[in-house]
Amino acid sequence: MSEDRVVVIGDALIDELRDPHGVREFIGGAALNVAVGLSVLGVPATLIAMVGDDEPGARIRELLDAYRVELLATPSPLGTARAVSERGPSGEPVYVFSEAARQRRIRYGEAERAAIGAAPVTVVSCVAFDDEAQANDLTDAVGGTPTRLVIDPNPRAGMMHDRDRFIAGLEALVPAAALVKIGDDDARLLYRSSLTEMRERMLALGAAAVLSTAGADGARLDASGVSVSRGSSVLPGRIVDTMGAGDATLATVVQALVRSPQLDEAAWEQALAEAMDVAAATCRAEGALLRVPRDDAGDEAHRIDT
Repeated sequence: MSEDRVVVIGDALIDELRDPHGVREFIGGAALNVAVGLSVLGVPATLIAMVGDDEPGARIRELLDAYRVELLATPSPLGTARAVSERGPSGEPVYVFSEAARQRRIRYGEAERAAIGAAPVTVVSCVAFDDEAQANDLTDAVGGTPTRLVIDPNPRAGMMHDRDRFIAGLEALVPAAALVKIGDDDARLLYRSSLTEMRERMLALGAAAVLSTAGADGARLDASGVSVSRGSSVLPGRIVDTMGAGDATLATVVQALVRSPQLDEAAWEQALAEAMDVAAATCRAEGALLRVPRDDAGDEAHRIDT
């Protein structure tokens, strides 16, 4: 295992997309999207996630192998998690999660702890912060290591069992974070507040930097007296699918953190500009797989033929 591998902890699942055109399945999950995205961007990655010993799980393993992402899998007795999504009026997906997804759990054994300890950056995305035992296990696994911690709470109404406990688990870890990524939907779901209010709360809790995304309105980065913002990039072609845009944004900013641990204002501006370009390219293809501008639009390795 390379010592410069970024570790990503979180979900890996099957996205079942339903719309008037039919039903299609894609390999996804926020953490998997970030891990694969990092690999696409040239950053070696290890994914720690729950994966079933079944045919969908085999598909996930094949995709990760294709993108050279190492998998450290927690067994899933209920099978591989699944998210069924239908497009709402705005085009944003509305999710219904399987029982395996709702009962998600990640275990940290010797291999997982060794990977975290060797990682320059550990990204936590879409974990069960509302499960006190799991939140404590995560804190124990990342605590006392030299890794820099990046957190994307990524709360999902269909998977979250207790909002107050989720907030408590998240906020216990925020002071150790080099970067917290939040979205306007996170602010509404968790705090019943605006994105600005949630950003200020994360900074007040001690996050070294906060990346806040607002869909079509772009993103903002606040860190150590630096505040930079960038609108959504305009690229050729129409927007096909917004699923994965936030994960693509996060992967691009994490890439910048890995390559330049001490970012000044100019570096943050460049990272955010690149992230908006990558997010725009990702939105111009179906599914959540990260694309870079001028990427091969025919790459559909993440899709499962049904």
